[in-house]
Amino acid sequence: MKRPELSRALTPEQFQENYYLKEELQAFLKACGVSASGSKADLNERILQILHGNAICSAVKQRKVKNNRTDTLCPDSIIEKDLVCSQKHRAFFKSVIGSKFSFHVEFQDWLKTHAGQTYQDAVDAWYAIQEQKKHKKTVISPQFEYNTYIRAFFADNPGRSLKESIMCWNHRKAIPGPHVYQKEDLLVLNEQEDER
Repeated sequence: MKRPELSRALTPEQFQENYYLKEELQAFLKACGVSASGSKADLNERILQILHGNAICSAVKQRKVKNNRTDTLCPDSIIEKDLVCSQKHRAFFKSVIGSKFSFHVEFQDWLKTHAGQTYQDAVDAWYAIQEQKKHKKTVISPQFEYNTYIRAFFADNPGRSLKESIMCWNHRKAIPGPHVYQKEDLLVLNEQEDER
């Protein structure tokens, strides 16, 4: 069954049953004159509002006041409110933590919720988060359906290849319904072998 084109003619249910790339969601919203920025979950919510016939006010963009302070960061510096992770911040953390440093979601969330603490506290938090990651599986945000699918595929099929998981994902996203791994997705691999 071919996936329906994303248009105002879709019902909300049809939209939710099918998988659309973020680029497709953005193009649709732009064509409707609605903001196309944000996460995939945000875009899906706006499209559902449109398909339900609700008026959508495009969000007024708030201009971020750029912090032009060029102060050099040090461990005793205070984490500013409304912090935006910049090259200045990256350079500081790399100088203290080393080349293994990278901004990741958990750490960025920590920074944004701990204004007023020191950058040394942030360094300590980064190490603590890294240690936690060793002992527990990270939670994948619902908007990252592909990553969630691939993780579930390999949990159920440890001996399979990435190529096989992608073939199954491509099959799953092309059909209506939930875009989560199901054992029956492996049938597409058998069909591929039969065609050879």
